[in-house]
Amino acid sequence: MGRRRSSHGDSSSGNNNHPQVTKLCIDDDELPEEMNTPSTNLDQSMSEADTAAAVIGSDKTSADYYFDSYSHFGIHEEMLKDSVRTKTYQDVIYKNTFLFKDKIVLDVGAGTGILSLFCAKAGAKHVYAIECSQMADMAKEIVETNGFSNVITVLKGKVEEIELPVPKVDIIISEWMGYFLLFENMLDTVLYARNKWLVNDGIILPDKASLYLTAIEDHEYKEDKIEFWNDVYGFDMKCIKKQSIMEPLVDTVDQNQIVTNSQLLKTMDILKMASGDVSFTAPFKLRAERSDYIHALVAYFDVSFTQCHKLMGFSTGPRSRSTHWKQTVLYLEEVLTICEGEVLSGSMTVSQNKKNPRDVDITLKYELNGQRSKSSGTQHYKMR
Repeated sequence: MGRRRSSHGDSSSGNNNHPQVTKLCIDDDELPEEMNTPSTNLDQSMSEADTAAAVIGSDKTSADYYFDSYSHFGIHEEMLKDSVRTKTYQDVIYKNTFLFKDKIVLDVGAGTGILSLFCAKAGAKHVYAIECSQMADMAKEIVETNGFSNVITVLKGKVEEIELPVPKVDIIISEWMGYFLLFENMLDTVLYARNKWLVNDGIILPDKASLYLTAIEDHEYKEDKIEFWNDVYGFDMKCIKKQSIMEPLVDTVDQNQIVTNSQLLKTMDILKMASGDVSFTAPFKLRAERSDYIHALVAYFDVSFTQCHKLMGFSTGPRSRSTHWKQTVLYLEEVLTICEGEVLSGSMTVSQNKKNPRDVDITLKYELNGQRSKSSGTQHYKMR
């Protein structure tokens, strides 16, 4: 099943994410398959060519590419048009105004200020919107244009370096999620803000995030994009193949490609977790739902807002409506043949890259002791 797919470096998303309408105000027993466990985004990489264009203002001096990338209109357009993402946040706020009435709110990584505007309209006493990129200047203008200057204060700078005009806030809201949930490591910034400013009985939105794993058949794409390097006009370029397979790809996976069940790897309670919890090792057992080949494992995540009147949230899984986060595909070096009912077991270790904590290192260990395949291996991936 060939797919037009790009590496995560070719897509973009800001403090956050892509498009459509989610299931909202759902009861526990109405949750989709991918959210039937207590639920567990922000991507924004752009090509260097894209980086050279569409930057807000001409006086950009930041050497930090991460924040520079959020100065692009296109990233914010993509996230705002992701209606699964944006409409969920809007409904969480508008349908639960009791949470926001007369409360002080901190918006971490505010971007255009859309979440701050939602909160102000829902009755927040005051909203402090922190944005480090040059989009902060646009956010200030947007806030003023829409008549909320007396309710929303936009603060330009890094969360770790800013001092708020108030000692504590009642609510922290953020769209921090990246590809593979943790790419770009904005979660650490949210946890820093929580530790410094959130009142003891305060809330965080969203407050739960869960990472899942499944396995897929993907012969055509792997053959076209990875095996291609075996013979390039008669020359052996397998050294590039080794590098290409180490870089996870971000794209929409057709649900018909799914071969196994989905396994919950990790649930993060944003209100209680420690910063170090973003690095972890989790076991998995994926049971084949049909006899097929396995070419790759696929990771995706859910987020939940459990403080709402009714549980609300969304999934980025292949069986749910498309978002700009899509799914993260990790190709295996070998092709596994699995029969219905057999189990692919192993573990996944996720950690921040030591040189660049916004990058993610992934180590996958797997084993299959099946009727047609007996195999085990360890592979390393880098999201950068």
